[in-house]
Amino acid sequence: MSAPGPVSTRRAVGESDLAACFQVRKDVFVGEQNVPEEIEYDSCDATAVHVLAVAADGTALGTGRLLHGADAAGRTGGDVTVGSLGRLAVVREARGLGVGAALVRAIEDEARTLGLTGVDLHAQTHALGFYERLGYAAYGPEFPDAGIPHRAMRRVF
Repeated sequence: MSAPGPVSTRRAVGESDLAACFQVRKDVFVGEQNVPEEIEYDSCDATAVHVLAVAADGTALGTGRLLHGADAAGRTGGDVTVGSLGRLAVVREARGLGVGAALVRAIEDEARTLGLTGVDLHAQTHALGFYERLGYAAYGPEFPDAGIPHRAMRRVF
């Protein structure tokens, strides 16, 4: 895919936006990475802030979600002042075009709007450099998630 023209990010609202977010996740995590579909979607999806990246023509290019409050606390060591970024996915055709970075920044903006002091995430180890370039620092040991090696990372605002 060549550059998709202007890419915009927005908080997903309504059924069509959420359906687009879930389809991107299905394509990337279930289809490409063989994550079992039954663990890709969870109860946190109902309360998470979902962010969607779209091309100028409305095509969904990527998504991510922000957990906050009690949903995030289990992933942030109990710290309810820190959000948890997760399920960041960009369709294959749009990778390398800045969509992932735009999604991370949009999720951080949502975290600030909620009054959070930072964002934690569990990065697939091959993506550590991507997140480090965006200001995240890895901590703790490597661990498996859905059979894929991950590391915890955090960015404090």
